[in-house]
Amino acid sequence: MAKLFIIDAAENDRIPFLRGVMVESLVRIGLTFQDAYLLAQQVREGLANETEITKAALRKRVSGELRRNFSASLARAYDLGASQERQIMVRSADEEAPFSVGLLSRSLQACAIDRADALETARKVQEYLRNADTAAIDLAALRKIIFDRLEAHCSRAAAERFISWQGFRDSGLPLIVLVGGITGTGKSTLTTELAYRLNIVRTQSTDMMREIVRCYLPPKKSPTLGYSSFEAWRGLTRESESASKAAQAEVVRGFMSQFELVKHGLQATIARAVKETHDLIVDGVHVLPSRLDLDVRPDQAIVIPLMLVVPNKKTLAKRLKRRAREQPERTSSRYLRQLDQIWFLQSFLVAEAEENNIPLIINSDIDDAMHQLLMQISKAVTAHFPASSRL
Repeated sequence: MAKLFIIDAAENDRIPFLRGVMVESLVRIGLTFQDAYLLAQQVREGLANETEITKAALRKRVSGELRRNFSASLARAYDLGASQERQIMVRSADEEAPFSVGLLSRSLQACAIDRADALETARKVQEYLRNADTAAIDLAALRKIIFDRLEAHCSRAAAERFISWQGFRDSGLPLIVLVGGITGTGKSTLTTELAYRLNIVRTQSTDMMREIVRCYLPPKKSPTLGYSSFEAWRGLTRESESASKAAQAEVVRGFMSQFELVKHGLQATIARAVKETHDLIVDGVHVLPSRLDLDVRPDQAIVIPLMLVVPNKKTLAKRLKRRAREQPERTSSRYLRQLDQIWFLQSFLVAEAEENNIPLIINSDIDDAMHQLLMQISKAVTAHFPASSRL
């Protein structure tokens, strides 16, 4: 693919095409990061044989792709960004920043508001500010405008979730989200998107923790760490090495042996995030909150444990096969041979979650599962910062 340069005749400039810059401009008008990245990639591939393009021609191409792949309103929002229209500044106690439809839309989606409704509300707020003919607005006044538009366009409940989230953000408390679940439940996919929606930069996988612990402990002291969670039972006895399957009790015993070796690193990671007031998302099969020794007070952090669940064994098998196609290094045959053990392990994790009132997130559809995650997180935030105390 030839290196592409953008010619800006007005500035008499020639700059290299940067996909990241285009992604950021698309996110600002309301696209998700994933949609923005894919569209930017599509535009770049369409120019694979070009070495130069004018800035105006590039914007026209992007606008056309937005119109074809998304909507005319998004294309208009993008075109509007090309003009030199003044920015409306938002002032808070310690900073001033330009109002952004994209950033507001993402913030509203974190409140478990549908993406289309979040984007429409953000645009209605922008329209109100433009009609008010103001160069700057106080943050508290802006929040009141957003609340009113949410209540009118979405619902009172959505508007109150927004107010609760603002209370949480103002508090400075860290948000710690713990997402458990067996292999194949979609943890990585969902937590990556969740981190983007919540603007959380620190994420941790317990699989990585297991590998780190494995490097420091000799095999004799950690015989189960060399196996996947559903095969950890093989490390308990020599006889098990020749067996292809294990009973549910053995699967659980092997997993718990592995969990005991990993949990100290998990507890230390969470404790550090709380101490340094950093938001954190941890995902992995070893996220077993009912067995963790966490001493976190409500005035130190909001800790939200969640458990991802696959609805049935047939769906799990399909997920494992699809993952093998997307990640060839993770062949499905090994996982499918151990399907019963993986299912045994989920039964154990579900029972633990139910016994300890940990919400179950049924992942039969990725969008629905994300909505469930955001609703549960918003529920916890609302419990800590009820909207009634701020209205």
